[in-house]
Amino acid sequence: MAHEHHRRRDNVASASAPGAVEARLQLIETAGFGDYALIDSGNGRKLERFGTVVVDRPEPQALWTPSAGERAWKNANAVFAGDDDEDKGRWRIDKPVPESWPVKVGAATVLCRLASFRHMGLFPEQVPHWQWMLERLAEKREPARVLNLFAYTGAASLMAAAAGAHVTHVDASKKAITWAKENQAASGLSAAPIRWMLDDATKFVAREVRRGKTYDVVLVDPPKFGRGPEGEVWDLFTSLPPLMKDVAALLAPQASLVLTVYAIRASSLAFEQLCREVLAGRGGTFQSGELAIREENGTRAVPTSLFTRWCGA
Repeated sequence: MAHEHHRRRDNVASASAPGAVEARLQLIETAGFGDYALIDSGNGRKLERFGTVVVDRPEPQALWTPSAGERAWKNANAVFAGDDDEDKGRWRIDKPVPESWPVKVGAATVLCRLASFRHMGLFPEQVPHWQWMLERLAEKREPARVLNLFAYTGAASLMAAAAGAHVTHVDASKKAITWAKENQAASGLSAAPIRWMLDDATKFVAREVRRGKTYDVVLVDPPKFGRGPEGEVWDLFTSLPPLMKDVAALLAPQASLVLTVYAIRASSLAFEQLCREVLAGRGGTFQSGELAIREENGTRAVPTSLFTRWCGA
């Protein structure tokens, strides 16, 4: 698996300036791994390899000019064409693509697909978070309890379970949970202790708080907008603060938290300050910044999402 690379941003203000605060935001990159590579990027696109399949997808953050030649881009098996809006567009298949194919990431095998909204079933930039989670789990003497909210196709759930944790996997999409269970079988982890919950994350967490439940690691990876299984409306900027207050109540002593947000036009500083508020008095350490994927030639990195991580004291 890829190693985590940290880059601390330059201070926005001089430390000697009145009222200056030292910049603490970080850039965490992954350079890919055996079954994944960011081949090239530019002109609002990114060219990636998932296993044996090469895809060309929109990437508004790629403002620069591609460095690979036209031939490399024409080598793509499939191209997602359409509006920049994720809700519009479709896949154009230029070379044969299986209905699904395995991509190995750590102890998990994810069956990738040309899914709707240009997704593949795997977010490679999350690898450093998963490695960080595994490091936290290794510090526990007893089997840890992991809560994975908005858990999608379950790569993190499977890696945690393979490490011996008892995992609660929550997603509002029946299709996503079915996909995650297929990944569980493909990973040879059918006997792993994973509790699959088709539920609205906000309602589930509130019930767990009332039950007095606690978890050693909580992963929160919410969409910007979404709907629960009973039509519950999720809006990141109004729904996340109350959810995080309840999540804080679920964190056991010396627990760990990872919050990842794909609203890249927002600020990681805003989400860190939310986490600091709901965890006030708990001590511990915070890390916040951006996740990015570096091109395989090492030239440039594509920013993907914002994050905040917390470790209890």
